[in-house]
Amino acid sequence: MFEVEKLHVSYGQSEVVHGVSFTAQKNETVAIMGRNGMGKTTLFKSLMGILPSQSDKVIVDGQDVSQAESYQRVASGLAYVPQGRMIFPNLTVKENIETGLGVSKQKTIPEDIFDLFPVLHEMRHRKGGNLSGGQQQQLAIARALVTNPKVLLLDEPTEGIQPSIIKDIAKVLNEIRQMRDITIVVSEQVLSFTMEIADRIMVIDKGKLIHEDHRDNVDADKIKQYLTV
Repeated sequence: MFEVEKLHVSYGQSEVVHGVSFTAQKNETVAIMGRNGMGKTTLFKSLMGILPSQSDKVIVDGQDVSQAESYQRVASGLAYVPQGRMIFPNLTVKENIETGLGVSKQKTIPEDIFDLFPVLHEMRHRKGGNLSGGQQQQLAIARALVTNPKVLLLDEPTEGIQPSIIKDIAKVLNEIRQMRDITIVVSEQVLSFTMEIADRIMVIDKGKLIHEDHRDNVDADKIKQYLTV
């Protein structure tokens, strides 16, 4: 469903992502873990076409989008929930979600969105800026889902969120896979969260993927060593 081959990203003369390659199957969740500054957000922004990059290919469901603009990648089935969530604080919850409808053929918010996120239904008339961090994260995911993506990219979804809400987000991501048959690629630093959602775990260090394991084979102590400064 998603294939990335030899992706390079540079800031000026300095290359920060060095030939990253990975695949994610249909209905699989892949986690890319790493410390701050190791290239996770740069990688995700380049996959979405926000940052320029060079690659042999970036393929979504058989379509090469490596030369496509961000909006074209969205139309091809790629959706992105950025680090920091980036919701519209002055729009209501309902209006925030509706901003994603322009890409899909639907004119109203699908009911399964509010089934997944009942708190958003309760707060649908509240301004996005008045929501808690965890509620804003759910809102950002809901906004991405209304584009009917085949591949969902989530950048640091647990950042700044209290532990009880992290568990809720893990539960929702697993439910999304069951309901939508979707591929999820997530960047993360919280191993307990990753172990709840991911089929495979990779580690990025200084712009290179240096480790990969299926969840059943993960050595938690080894992963934690990669994540500690």
